[in-house]
Amino acid sequence: MVLRQLTNSPKSRLQLARKLAERNVPDDVAEAVLDRFEEVKLVDDVDFADMWVRSRSQSRKLAKGALRRELAEKGIDAETAAGALAQLSDEDEESAARELVQRKLRGAAGFRDRAERDKTTRRLASMLARKGYQPSQAFRIVGEVLDAAGTGTGDEPVS
Repeated sequence: MVLRQLTNSPKSRLQLARKLAERNVPDDVAEAVLDRFEEVKLVDDVDFADMWVRSRSQSRKLAKGALRRELAEKGIDAETAAGALAQLSDEDEESAARELVQRKLRGAAGFRDRAERDKTTRRLASMLARKGYQPSQAFRIVGEVLDAAGTGTGDEPVS
């Protein structure tokens, strides 16, 4: 059963322990099985955390805060999570946020008025917040991307 779980996708020790508990496997047997799987390196929370961070930061563009929460839900201790998160630089995180905002803005033209730009700013900053970015960082990045894209309100002064 444990091998089948690992065949589907990598799992943390806690995830496997939960699966064994669902199957009413006695705790002492589950511990022995998981210890043996760790011994032969089929279960390794450090490798799992590193892989999880790489995968989720690339595919979902999640920020460190969201990744830290996901790792905790999977039973990864804070020290292991910090080690895995160290592979992401602040520049990588910011670049991912910019890419998300730019992708959402594709095809957008200038805004008719300030209210429309503000609404778009709030929508995009909320999207980043759901992905674990800090609100101040999210609003700053959205503003910078909007300014760089030239999606002004149309009422800016002409130089």
